Amino acid sequence: MTTSSSGKPSLWIALATFALACLGAFMFPAFIIRPFHYQHPRTLLWAMAIRQRAPIISLLCAIVSFLLIAMLWRSSGKWRKAVLSLAAIAVTFSAVISRLNYFEWMFHPVDNAKFEAESSSKLGADEMILAVRFGADARAYPIREMAYHHILNDVVGGVPIAVTY
Repeated sequence: MTTSSSGKPSLWIALATFALACLGAFMFPAFIIRPFHYQHPRTLLWAMAIRQRAPIISLLCAIVSFLLIAMLWRSSGKWRKAVLSLAAIAVTFSAVISRLNYFEWMFHPVDNAKFEAESSSKLGADEMILAVRFGADARAYPIREMAYHHILNDVVGGVPIAVTY
């Protein structure tokens, strides 16, 4: 058995643990918080708590991961360096993306909604809607469409509104 650091399973296990924790800091909330899937309240609470702490979790895990990569790099062969490079890319990606509001990418607001008259709409009788009325002006927003965007900017009866659920 080699005495080099690339032969120390404990360093590789530690690297895998910290790299997976870094990935998990952004992946777990992104997987749990998504439309059209059941979200158990306790799981959603965990996802929100991790999402809130993801920037610091991913930063600390990335620092430890890069220290471990540096310790393993010199005595690693070609294939192990490839694995270490992939780990560095994954850790960097996770540390950066956890600081961005990627939910805004998934649920971007609709600024220029197009509306149809009730008589020409293709809504099913059992389809749920959000309805808003100001004076004589009224709008209906299909839930299935709102699930993708979660927010829609509109003007109803001359009043600017943000429709969300």
